[in-house]
Amino acid sequence: MRSVLSPGSGISNRFILSLCMLLLASLFAGCVTTTDSRFAREEDEDKAVANYVQLATAYLSQGNTDRARKHLERALDLQADDPAALATQGLLMQREGEPELAEESYRKALRSDPGYTRGRVFYGAFLYREERYEESREQFVTASRDTGYEDRASVFYNLGRASERTGDMDAAVGAYRRALELDRGNPRWLLALSRALVETGDYAAASGYYSRLTTMMQRNPQLSHTPESLLVGIRIARHFRNYDQESSLALLLRNQYPDSEEYRQYKVLTADDNG
Repeated sequence: MRSVLSPGSGISNRFILSLCMLLLASLFAGCVTTTDSRFAREEDEDKAVANYVQLATAYLSQGNTDRARKHLERALDLQADDPAALATQGLLMQREGEPELAEESYRKALRSDPGYTRGRVFYGAFLYREERYEESREQFVTASRDTGYEDRASVFYNLGRASERTGDMDAAVGAYRRALELDRGNPRWLLALSRALVETGDYAAASGYYSRLTTMMQRNPQLSHTPESLLVGIRIARHFRNYDQESSLALLLRNQYPDSEEYRQYKVLTADDNG
């Protein structure tokens, strides 16, 4: 029986084999190109969403809510579950006086990505403004566990404020100390910790931190006393019976902030003494 392959079939086989290899290579190349294109589209989409959110945030900071809304709509049209877009939408709704819609957006953002710490910080601040202090504190406690968050010191500062509102002054002191450890040069943290220590009766520690604050003020002309910092200093001076220091700070408080709540509190202190 004659073989199916003729004497010249070796060349034909090699040709067919080469053709098959070329076809397979083209097929795989097409698959890779298609996959690469899909990844490129996804990457471009992510960048577009991030850019829209960035623009929306910038417009919000300028008070331009209309422009912010347009950019957020574009971002959410591309990715309806993007946590950054949803959290920023919460800020927009909050700015427009729509607390229920704001909370809905914050919750959606955290459902989409429970690890989105910035959104959790936004939500915690929202809850604090709504005077839901215990819930606010819970959000800041969770946010504080994210060791990679770039503004972790302010998370602890906000945690301290929420803890104060719930009456847990020891927790507030601990949170303010942690904020100061992470950002030693921040006068807000120093003042908050000094005040909280005064509230707990630890005047010695409060005096040390307050001295650091006043030294910072002396070295930086852009820093100046606030009604709060003056009252804290007055209370420390009164405790240690440093009457010259108390009089000096009280004079500043009366002259610079006569209508402040802190000056009214000071007058109550002196009235108690006179009584």
